[in-house]
Amino acid sequence: QVQLVESGGGLVQPGGSLRLSCAASGNIFSIGNMGWYRQAPGKQRELVAVISSGRSTDYADSVKGRFTISRDNAKNTVHLQMNSLKPEDTAVYYCNADIRNRIWSTPNIYWGQGTQVTVSS
Repeated sequence: QVQLVESGGGLVQPGGSLRLSCAASGNIFSIGNMGWYRQAPGKQRELVAVISSGRSTDYADSVKGRFTISRDNAKNTVHLQMNSLKPEDTAVYYCNADIRNRIWSTPNIYWGQGTQVTVSS
């Protein structure tokens, strides 16, 4: 099977920075898009940022200019550098990846377990 394991969450003051990481392991032939989503209490899960295998990126309007997504294809990892954090960025952050398990298989979508990010003074 496949596992996505996130790390790097925590408590930070407004204006501070955090770097989230997500490592994929297991039965992996190739990885397509990788992304970060977040879910705040009482709200729906929303896309934060996505990066293709060719490193094209897209961001939610609310994080443009503050967050940067990157990936290391050799290590099957994706990162989210979060700067100028605001209280409204508080949420559980999940990584997500489209993964082919075999050369002939269609991609499956996998999720990490989530990591809490809290922005508060």
